[in-house]
Amino acid sequence: MSELHWMTVEAAARAIAAKELSPVDLTKALLDRIERLDPRLNAFIRIDGDAAMAAALAAETEAQSGRLRGPLHGVPVGIKDIINVAGLPTTCHSKVLQDNMATADAVCVERLRGAGAIVLGKLSTHEFAIGGPSFDLPWPPARNPWNTDHHPGGSSSGSGSGVAAGLFPMALGTDTGGSVRNPASCCGIVGLKPTYGLVSRRGVFPLSFTLDHVGPMTRTVADNALMLQAIAGHDPRDPGSAAAAQGHYGAALDRGIRGLRVGFVRHFHEIDTPANPEVTAALEHVARSLQVEGAEVRTITLPSLGEFGAVNRVILQSEAWSIHGPWLSERPGDYGKLGRQRLMAGAFMSAGDYMLASRRRLQMIAEVEAAFREVDVLLCASSMDPACRIEDTAEVERTYPRQARTPFNVTGHPALAMMAGLSVGGLPVSVQFVGRYFDEATVFQVARAWERVAGTDKKHPPIV
Repeated sequence: MSELHWMTVEAAARAIAAKELSPVDLTKALLDRIERLDPRLNAFIRIDGDAAMAAALAAETEAQSGRLRGPLHGVPVGIKDIINVAGLPTTCHSKVLQDNMATADAVCVERLRGAGAIVLGKLSTHEFAIGGPSFDLPWPPARNPWNTDHHPGGSSSGSGSGVAAGLFPMALGTDTGGSVRNPASCCGIVGLKPTYGLVSRRGVFPLSFTLDHVGPMTRTVADNALMLQAIAGHDPRDPGSAAAAQGHYGAALDRGIRGLRVGFVRHFHEIDTPANPEVTAALEHVARSLQVEGAEVRTITLPSLGEFGAVNRVILQSEAWSIHGPWLSERPGDYGKLGRQRLMAGAFMSAGDYMLASRRRLQMIAEVEAAFREVDVLLCASSMDPACRIEDTAEVERTYPRQARTPFNVTGHPALAMMAGLSVGGLPVSVQFVGRYFDEATVFQVARAWERVAGTDKKHPPIV
């Protein structure tokens, strides 16, 4: 236990339950690491150290007397700052809401606390989960721990950076066009966008009601399943919440994948948006490795990335404008340049555009559902490139839309992004696994098979 910052959620919770690890020692070790590294990473907007240490002391007292709250007892977590934490501001990384004090926890935070997790503080995001890595906001953008000159992906940028750097073993992110899976891809961690409605969004500042998801971000597949187990479940007060039976998401982690049918969506990265050659090679290696493990891999065709992206864009920008229009009219200067530009596009969407996109979305759902009658899981690209330099504005703008994540915000299927390897430049490249509705267990099963073969859970950035 000499390197507490690299302990998994699962290992830390097990050691705490066995009275072999103190939540106080773990929390203090992470806060010390945050103090040393975060000035270079900017993962945090606000560190709530005193409250975290008080919660750790309470968790230690409970553990010593055999009273465990749940499977995350005593394990620290970071929270993306569009998600409410009682007593802390929910700023959305924007001047517009810099004094917006939350009076209650979001449901997902409430459930994490109920499982025993300790909240460390609020994490950097792109402004209102849409703005991009901006330098004209009250807080600086988060950076990539593999190379701090590079961006960490977004919009859950602080979540991805902090998990990868060992500042905390798990974090909450949100995903409307790929915002859990982008930082997971750029930072080499595991990020899941669950089935639409599986995790309550009550207490989370919205971007697009139709496309928003809350998801877990961790360094291992098993930890991701454990975290999802804690936050999933029906919320009758969230209109988008699904009244589905909660599964045991880690049930198939160690079953292997012999006999599973994997649909490889090659046209996403070969034709629609041709990927960096290193990404293409990594995806082929993942597919071959799954075949060696006993899976049947076959090529699957879906609608094009361009069409998925257009549908996502119309719905997202229309719904975002319904939220931000009044503020953008009254106080446009309080937004950063990137956030303002991206949100203003919604002012030019018509009701006809929105209805056409919504109708095409239903057709796309049917087409993906048809694919799942032939296969159990989809394999495809996530990002088409390793992360570029954060201050290279033109390259950020060029590479950001080069991805295959938005299709599954449009359809709502569960999608997981994780490391597929490292580029020649030492930056993560990624792969994405997609499952049937509410079948996160099979997504985790395939992701764990790849993780076991590739040892991705043992690879950490060189930041010290």
